[in-house]
Amino acid sequence: MLIRRFQIEDQFAVIELWRRCGLVRPQNDPVKDIQRKLRTQPECFLVGVEDGAIIASAMYSYDGHRGWVNYFGVDPDHQRAGHGKALMAEIERLVRPLGCPKINLQVRATNAAAVEFYKRVGFASDDVMSMGKRLEFD
Repeated sequence: MLIRRFQIEDQFAVIELWRRCGLVRPQNDPVKDIQRKLRTQPECFLVGVEDGAIIASAMYSYDGHRGWVNYFGVDPDHQRAGHGKALMAEIERLVRPLGCPKINLQVRATNAAAVEFYKRVGFASDDVMSMGKRLEFD
């Protein structure tokens, strides 16, 4: 799998990937989410490509305190082949030189397969509560 930066031409394929991975929710318009990312650290939006098809994606960021990973997904037909591990390793490689001491992410507690994947690549549950406040309604 080749990992590269997102290009606007990837939008349709990335949104379809997110749908296949169960990442799209009614309260989040994926087109708006892509537009938002392209306004803030657009270099931190990666895709994984194999045989010309986008099979993985991740948005990440670093705010000077913590790194965050969002929209991390690997096409179900390509899971358990090392692609997710490679994509996360690339994110880690890119944020380490920035001084990023820790990467955070959120995963739905009901998504047991994702929780197990993140454990296998070194993540652990923190004793925190995730809270949010919607400022825009998609």
